[in-house]
Amino acid sequence: MGLALSSAEIQKNLHPEGSTALTPTGPSPGQLVAPLSGNNAGLRRAEIKPGVREIHLCKDERGKTGLQLKNVDQGIFVQLVKANSPAALVGLRFGDQILQIDGKNCAGWSSDKAQRALKKASPEKIVMVVRDRPFQRTVTVHKDSTGHIGVVVKKGKIVSLAKDSSAARNGLLTHHCICEVNGQNVIGMKDKQLTEVLAGAGNVVTLTIIPTVIYEHMVK
Repeated sequence: MGLALSSAEIQKNLHPEGSTALTPTGPSPGQLVAPLSGNNAGLRRAEIKPGVREIHLCKDERGKTGLQLKNVDQGIFVQLVKANSPAALVGLRFGDQILQIDGKNCAGWSSDKAQRALKKASPEKIVMVVRDRPFQRTVTVHKDSTGHIGVVVKKGKIVSLAKDSSAARNGLLTHHCICEVNGQNVIGMKDKQLTEVLAGAGNVVTLTIIPTVIYEHMVK
């Protein structure tokens, strides 16, 4: 089943709701804009690279790749990567688009057809052509003096932004889910766990986000 985004849903993802804005505490607004730095470790780990890349994947001793695939809008995407699996070791991540499996184009495939292709593939070497997470983007933010970035998160979804906070000034949006914090996968975490990850993430934090309407379609 394809994903159809109505104009109302698109607008909802483009503009945070002003009615949910909170008043921040901490330093002046000018201090809340995150620095642009290629030396930031979290930014490097979270980087979404343009173009496509080729990876060579194998199976474990049980014949598993640790990868689950999903059809979205006639494309095949990574729905799940199990920790410490062969898929995780070659750098596959939630939301990556799989363009080819062993030389066969995946466009138009169903989720089941993609999983069957993995099952039938050689255990020693599966060649994939991958595009990094086309539905996702990264936003780097700076914590204020109280250790907050200016967002309220419920069930992994950004539901409000603090007015004049670093989150608001650097382009975070409501109706988006947080996929990664400094390149660490946080999908499925309870809000308490996510809060702990954010607390330990340092003063400059890179968040990887995806529109909630797309996220919910990909994980169901």
